[in-house]
Amino acid sequence: MKEIKAIINAYNSIDFTQTKAALATVARVEGSSYRRTGARMLVLDNGTYLGGISGGCLEGDALRRAQKAIAQNKPSVITYDTTQDDGAQIGVGLGCNGIIDVLFTPLQPDVYNPVNLLSSITGTRKPRVVVSITGGDITDGILGRALLYENDESFFQQFSVAPVADTVLTDIKNALENQASVTRNYSYGGNTVKIFIEVVQPVTQLVLYGSNYDIHTMARIAGELGWSTTVVTNIHKADKALFTTATHVLHNKGGEEPAIDAYTAVVLMAHDYKADFNNLQAVLTTNAKYIGLLGPRKRSVKMFDTLQQQDRPVSSADMQRIYSPAGLDIGAATPEEIAVSIVAEIRSCFAGRKGASLRLREGTIYGN
Repeated sequence: MKEIKAIINAYNSIDFTQTKAALATVARVEGSSYRRTGARMLVLDNGTYLGGISGGCLEGDALRRAQKAIAQNKPSVITYDTTQDDGAQIGVGLGCNGIIDVLFTPLQPDVYNPVNLLSSITGTRKPRVVVSITGGDITDGILGRALLYENDESFFQQFSVAPVADTVLTDIKNALENQASVTRNYSYGGNTVKIFIEVVQPVTQLVLYGSNYDIHTMARIAGELGWSTTVVTNIHKADKALFTTATHVLHNKGGEEPAIDAYTAVVLMAHDYKADFNNLQAVLTTNAKYIGLLGPRKRSVKMFDTLQQQDRPVSSADMQRIYSPAGLDIGAATPEEIAVSIVAEIRSCFAGRKGASLRLREGTIYGN
């Protein structure tokens, strides 16, 4: 979402009386690729661009393709095959070893364009699905056309290829259930159409309870990732810099509670047993996916034992989302290293990964 927001902000600053633009979107990946489906690159006719579709090996050619789409005012799809030994193939020998479809869409402010569609979902707190036509035999006038899935009724009204709408709708719902984007080919009446069904996840929200100096480091690193950060603290004692580092700062005694949902990670870092214990009890009533506690394991065990004695035992389901001590085992010692280990653990939790070294992983890096 960070890249999407950056592209939207850059797009909104364009003076279309002086400048034209196009959007490059990775619509399909087979095999290995540095970026995955949904990666985007905003290109201006003067040659500047923002974002990326690869690790740098395809951007030069993509820039030229995007400028061509702008000049012709016509969308196109280019397939980059870096699995071949053909020296004429863009990206060959650069290590990607994959096949990548990139959709190039010229942008105009007064007609449909995908940036406006993306703008409508940047504040979403639930997964959203964008459905784009990226190829096939019947793409005249509809290549690059995208719609936002809201409900079945509006989908049937807006979707351009009615004969395959039922099948596409089934795939949309499967993509939502699996939380994974897919590209599918559909056939009917001797024709084919290729559809990119993209699942756009909400921005990860990080809620930090505490007031010590290590809060700043956590907020800065989360900000670099494009996460939304809320700090719950005593605002009368908070460093003024915190109000610019964090997205939101709430007073811990002001009655205002952070909005915590299933896409929220919470870290209790008050360094005060009573404060962390009280905050833990409050957070356990929310849908937070990750709950991290700083400090030794015996400290959290004491909290669990106390709740047990109060006939409020922590359920097995809640124990699965509590991480104590918080962070991956990387030998972290400084506030910066500890923050990296915790943020990495949160990312692995949200991705359903173990957080181990990639060299120990069997299969592809991006596979389930």
